[in-house]
Amino acid sequence: MNFKVIGENVLRVDGHTKVTGGAKYPSDLHMENMLYGKTLRSTKAHANFTIDTSITESIEGVVGVLTAKDIPGKNCHGVLFKDHEAICKSRVRRYGDPIAVVIAESERIAEKALETIRVDYEELPAVFDPEEAMKKESPKIHGEDNTVFHYKIRRGDVEKAFEDAAVIVEDTYYTGAVDHAFLQPEAGIAYEEEDGTLTVIAATQYPHFDRIDIAGALGMAEEDVRIINPAVGGAFGGREDLTLQIHLAVAAKKFKRPIKMVYDRKESFLAHCKRHPITMHCKTAADKDGKLLGMKARIVGDTGAYASWAINVLRKAGVHITGPYEIPNVWVDSYAVYTNNPFAGAMRGFGATQPPIAHEQQMDRVAEKLGMDPFSIRRKNIFKLGSKTATEQVLKESVPMGRCLDALEAAMNEKPLPDENINYLEDLKAEQIRKEGSRNEKIR
Repeated sequence: MNFKVIGENVLRVDGHTKVTGGAKYPSDLHMENMLYGKTLRSTKAHANFTIDTSITESIEGVVGVLTAKDIPGKNCHGVLFKDHEAICKSRVRRYGDPIAVVIAESERIAEKALETIRVDYEELPAVFDPEEAMKKESPKIHGEDNTVFHYKIRRGDVEKAFEDAAVIVEDTYYTGAVDHAFLQPEAGIAYEEEDGTLTVIAATQYPHFDRIDIAGALGMAEEDVRIINPAVGGAFGGREDLTLQIHLAVAAKKFKRPIKMVYDRKESFLAHCKRHPITMHCKTAADKDGKLLGMKARIVGDTGAYASWAINVLRKAGVHITGPYEIPNVWVDSYAVYTNNPFAGAMRGFGATQPPIAHEQQMDRVAEKLGMDPFSIRRKNIFKLGSKTATEQVLKESVPMGRCLDALEAAMNEKPLPDENINYLEDLKAEQIRKEGSRNEKIR
């Protein structure tokens, strides 16, 4: 079969415009008779509030102020749970929650007008530690339980593995929140077509999800909402949740003029999700020869004020906590927990990025206790063709951990690679040269 794309080095359709500066990003766009929007965000992590926009609405150049009452449909969105309010009605759950949107004739007028909105807060007890948030007496973010999700793996007899072990290593590891810091902060334009179709232009990773939530907020049929995805200046998971899309759509529908919004870097930090901070408590058992016998892990992920992709992220963290190693006896509990922190969601690796910090340090410490070198203990336990993972998946292809260890050890010790690895790398290099030749021919 002759594939035109699979296995080929295909030219990107947007490559030329991006490298020459011709690509159009949302902040580059302009329309006639356009209005500008700016968002007022909460300065409290957990509070009830009331809002007074009367002075703001009387300012020259201010066309209107959107609050929760201006959303004609469902005031909610979210990729898995609809637990975000597009504009908070009477309660905020994190610093930076949107509570009003000023629409004005210029960006400067809109920005200055934000200062005139009066917000009275009644602060509520807040919780910022996910372990504390799991306790019965903790302040509740949504509903009656802050635990969003609990994932389990149960394989073999872990307690017997610890009884039979020659060495046991136990410790707790922590990872912090990480921002995506993509080059292009959030921006977009929305306008109403002559036939009533509502068009939103915004850099997004899920235009189909955006359309569902925008249509729900406006009380419109999905087919009457159009999403245009222009050039995207980086995303890495940070554009999978909505930020300004519903605000743009509601304003365009209400004021019957194109609306533009552009976040600066500070607002971008407040608006979108972060990588999940995760606490990982691991207990690992091995025999006297370094063969792993069992592992017990407790993982707690802080999803902040909103769930986003917490279920998927903490499930993957639970699956990957055992690393690329054969471990016959495994006990894993992985939790996603609401707090009043900035909300966490998708970011490169999707829950598989944090666990290596724990399982690789565990391996080094087991090796140290047994007087083994870190390569030998890994070779004794790494996945091979036919290995079973902790979830009983049988690995039937693409299991290159041995070659990876060989290459790493050779580089660290300045030794030549084994013949098998040299042949493998030479084959890869030859294939790359072939593809580059094909690509250059296309360019010519």
